[in-house]
Amino acid sequence: MRYYIIAGEASGDLHGSNLVKQLKLNDANAIIRGWGGDLMQKQGVDLVKHYRDLAFMGFAEVVKHLPTIFRNIDFCKKDILDFNPDVLILIDYPGFNLRIAKFAKAAGFKVVYYISPQVWAWKSSRVHSIKKVVDRMMVILPFEKAFYAKYDYKVDFVGHPLLDVIGQAKPDRRLFLSSHNLSDKPIIALLPGSRKQEILTMLPMMAQTAKNFPHYQFVIGAAPSALGEWFIDFLSQSNIKIVYDKTYPLLQNSVAALVASGTATLEAALWGVPEVLCYRTQGISGTISYHIAKQLVGKRLKFIGLVNLIMEREVTRELIQNDLTIENMTMELTKILDDPAYIARMKEDYKLVREKLGGEGASARAAQIIMEVIAPLQKTA
Repeated sequence: MRYYIIAGEASGDLHGSNLVKQLKLNDANAIIRGWGGDLMQKQGVDLVKHYRDLAFMGFAEVVKHLPTIFRNIDFCKKDILDFNPDVLILIDYPGFNLRIAKFAKAAGFKVVYYISPQVWAWKSSRVHSIKKVVDRMMVILPFEKAFYAKYDYKVDFVGHPLLDVIGQAKPDRRLFLSSHNLSDKPIIALLPGSRKQEILTMLPMMAQTAKNFPHYQFVIGAAPSALGEWFIDFLSQSNIKIVYDKTYPLLQNSVAALVASGTATLEAALWGVPEVLCYRTQGISGTISYHIAKQLVGKRLKFIGLVNLIMEREVTRELIQNDLTIENMTMELTKILDDPAYIARMKEDYKLVREKLGGEGASARAAQIIMEVIAPLQKTA
């Protein structure tokens, strides 16, 4: 069978790659084309476009790049028609993928959505259009099934795919330190995001905070798509190092983390690393983007971090926009390093988060649902 997959971010590439593994276990002769990244490509996906060319962050940034975005949408539609897949698999990335879903459904293709758009945060009215254009919706957060039920839309909760990736085995610490030229000092992970904008906004403040903790080494976890030139100014600081594409070994060897809002906040929690969530936009366009987002989301959600959203209360401190200062980062980092009771509470909550996410096997369950969708086509092939 022929599968077309669209993932527009690093996390989508990760989960897409694991989904492809499972699809191939069900369909050894699968022909798979898609948008994603290196991980999907390594699993044999014929890559059309890399997610690094698709990542536009914030409302103002999106508006600025609208011509490019519309060109990509038009190209994608044509490519889908030319490839003629048996099923279209969309992974998160809603601004792009929902447009493609509408087109694909009208063109007669089967449409499956893996990892629901966060319509519960942004535009709940989108559910009505999703119901019309998505044949099967698979959600990965425990509260999403109940959310969709309010709109009389039955979805499949498959569990969170990170649980398939994150195990319990500890790596060889000595090998990790020596292979990355790190000292014996305890490590604090810096995860400033994967996009250039967020890295250049968050990392300078993280680096300044690091100066207040001379007895620790701070290690930047750089995404594989990130360019070295984005980090060069910070590596002259004596207690800051960098590793590329080693986020999980880094977290496994860290005593704490400063993390940009996003999937990495949940990854840190699942590895049991006490963390502080950081988010800030810069410049006039960034400020506009933040205030628009606050108006859209602020009345609906108390938190932006996945850990806090899953637990429906504050587990990890969120330093957002004006609250993200070096003083506040220093204070919160001190707490997750030196306050035993605070650290213990956070780690106990992390265990509850893992329980709520439904256990391992999300990728396999998602692949099985996709096989159910295309089963009638297989019988007639």
